[in-house]
Amino acid sequence: MGKPDSRGFLGPGLVVWPGLVWSRSSERRHSHRCSDALKVTVMAGSKMSVPLAAVVLLYVLLAESTHGGPEMDPYKILGVTRSASQAEIKKVYKRLAKEWHPDKNKNPGAEDMFIKITKSYEILSSEDKRANFDRYGQTDDTQPYGNGRYGHRHDSFYFDESFFNFPFNSKNHRDFADSKYTLHFNQYVSDVVPESYKRPYLIKITSDWCFSCIHIEPVWKEVVQEMESLGVGIGVVDVGYERRLANHLGAHRTPSILGVINGKVTFFHYAVAKEHLRQFVEDLLPQRLVERVTDKNDLQFLNSWHELNKPHVLLFDQVPAVPLLYKLTAFAYKDYLQFGYVDQGLSETANLQKQFNINTYAPTMLVFKENIDKPADIIQAKGMKKQIIDEFMANNKFLLAPRLVNQKLFDELCPVKQFHRRRKYCVLLITGDEETFSFGNQAFLSFASTNTKEVVRFAYVYQRLQQQLCDILMQNKDSAQSPPQVVILERRNAAGKALFKPVTAWNGSVEDKQRLVEELERLQKDPSILIHDAMLPELNNEFASMFIIRWIYASYDYLSEVIDDILHNNWREMMPLLSLIFSALFILFGTVVIQAFSDSSEDKQTKPKAKDGTKAENGSSGSVTTSSRPPKKNFVEVTELTDITYMSNLVKLRPGHMNIVLVLTDASKNILLSKFAKEVYSFTGSLTLHFSFLNIDKHSEWMSTLLEYAQDTMQIDADEDDGGNRKIDYTGYVLALNGHKKYLCLFKPVYTGEDLDSKSSEDEGGASGGRSRSSSRDDHPPRKSNRSRSLSTLQIHHKLDRLGLWMERLMEGTLPRYYIPAWPGLEKITPSK
Repeated sequence: MGKPDSRGFLGPGLVVWPGLVWSRSSERRHSHRCSDALKVTVMAGSKMSVPLAAVVLLYVLLAESTHGGPEMDPYKILGVTRSASQAEIKKVYKRLAKEWHPDKNKNPGAEDMFIKITKSYEILSSEDKRANFDRYGQTDDTQPYGNGRYGHRHDSFYFDESFFNFPFNSKNHRDFADSKYTLHFNQYVSDVVPESYKRPYLIKITSDWCFSCIHIEPVWKEVVQEMESLGVGIGVVDVGYERRLANHLGAHRTPSILGVINGKVTFFHYAVAKEHLRQFVEDLLPQRLVERVTDKNDLQFLNSWHELNKPHVLLFDQVPAVPLLYKLTAFAYKDYLQFGYVDQGLSETANLQKQFNINTYAPTMLVFKENIDKPADIIQAKGMKKQIIDEFMANNKFLLAPRLVNQKLFDELCPVKQFHRRRKYCVLLITGDEETFSFGNQAFLSFASTNTKEVVRFAYVYQRLQQQLCDILMQNKDSAQSPPQVVILERRNAAGKALFKPVTAWNGSVEDKQRLVEELERLQKDPSILIHDAMLPELNNEFASMFIIRWIYASYDYLSEVIDDILHNNWREMMPLLSLIFSALFILFGTVVIQAFSDSSEDKQTKPKAKDGTKAENGSSGSVTTSSRPPKKNFVEVTELTDITYMSNLVKLRPGHMNIVLVLTDASKNILLSKFAKEVYSFTGSLTLHFSFLNIDKHSEWMSTLLEYAQDTMQIDADEDDGGNRKIDYTGYVLALNGHKKYLCLFKPVYTGEDLDSKSSEDEGGASGGRSRSSSRDDHPPRKSNRSRSLSTLQIHHKLDRLGLWMERLMEGTLPRYYIPAWPGLEKITPSK
């Protein structure tokens, strides 16, 4: 490829033009794009001049453009006639906007159609734009819709610098107006969020290569120009360069418009029109910023200055709706002033207008302080600007003698001394809120209204509500309520250091006023009269709401935000929240189901498998499994063993189950049952144990027959057999009976008291045990008399003292077992007499 010459040619058959390359080969390949009437071929060695080449190329491009782009007629798009009224146009627009909204209509062309509908409504809803279109067929911005026949001066093609540059928000070609409002994450956190408590912010989310962003630009520029003049903050976030900030705001698509007020983000979900955005900004503001005032409630409104500790502002105007500028001003100064609005068009406000001699031809603003009969300041202008209103409000933020209700107000009324500024002093009245102090308080207010010097601020404080501050300034040691007193102070640093001097006790007399005037005159000449210094504490916030109220408000805001997200966000954005909710419900439901099945399984009685006979005989493991379950009831269920319950409770007892039987008499029944219940209560959690009692008075021979059947009977009762002459007392015995395997374990009463050597907790059952007891009896003959006195010397309830230990060994399977061939029947036993 050769070097271009001065004419713009690069060689045979090739022409060079800034941004375009045209060759013979490309002409042949792309000739179908051009009109059939035109064939462009650059011959070798052609002497075509640069201007002529430019004209030819421009003509080709213009010829192409004449066939592209659909016509745009706002009347046809909305489907209304040229004589349609504004009400009809608005009704049709709402229906079409709802039908073609991209969030509800998934048609690929819904977004473009929605933009056309919005643009058409914007044209027809404005009388000037509609008249311009009806007369000339042109609008302020018809070019994006493609047909140049609506352009009066460009008959066939709209051509500007964007022809060779894509009209996107690229970094190098970003709109200069948007770059002025570009936000970064740190700037948003440090500047926008704190300022949002004084003015709302309107923020646009955009990005490079965003087609929809181009269509909303005209409306956005108009809204920005109007809202910024009213005091609304403006911001632009480019997702491509500030992804972190976009995620922080919750903006996941472009274009998006959102508002920020009081640190809270609210998204705009309607058609991008000037009227909608204006209403959106108005809806961001709190509802009760401005109170409507008439002849009926004017006194109530103005008299609330004492309770609210604020001056009151009244705006008189003829429009029915409160102007947005006034609402924004009320939001900016809500901490200092209370705002009211008087509609001059209402007959209910005639007396107010007459009372204050209001001019009906221009808006009028009045400020009332302590005197509600005469305004402290007044401003009247036909076109009130924000700068004028701000200056007016700043000069009237405080009452003549406000009450110190929080630290913020104290810092503004009594600022810290600055070296490059004049000294400022605070004259503070320390008083009470009772009726007895009203005369002195009113006298102090009267004194403050006649001594309006720039270097002196007057204020008062209730001793009961700001006790710590008052104790320091009055040098009060016992914290008791003192008589009212006036103190002059000067704050020296932000840490709380202050110089002060108590001037005089104050009851509002002429002498008190004269003494205060003299002290102020001395202070002007000699500031060193403030001889006391102290560190002042931080003031209590008297208007702070209760915790429960703040919690309710916070919960309401959170629920409102969630509902708003559910109503307007698409499902893709809602998936994380829905996934979290369903996961929590699944875990909760699964836990409940598992717990239910677990409880039902515990209620079922398990049937253990039968053990091998040899294993049971070895005693290595008992048929009763040790249970660690706690008792499920707060009582022990004990049934009497009779001929009716004998079969079910013993003979036909299920395998693996045991019946613990207490032997008692009628005389010892209550005592032994009570003791028995206490000892076995901790074992009632086992599902294999049953508890019964046997009345030995009714079935005296059953016990003897049972022991006769058992193996090693002689060893068990050898020590009890005294030649067969004495009847054995079985009171307090406990039997563990296994009905299926036909064996028993035996517990004998614990003998305590003076018979120490015969103490035994359970029968070991071996021959050695029997022999040891026999030998012990031979070595100590006098023991016979002791045993005969056992019932008289021992209390009955001590018989079961060691039953708990015996039960533990029973559960472990370490007790000896006595097998019997068969269970004796109760019906064959003759009751004892």
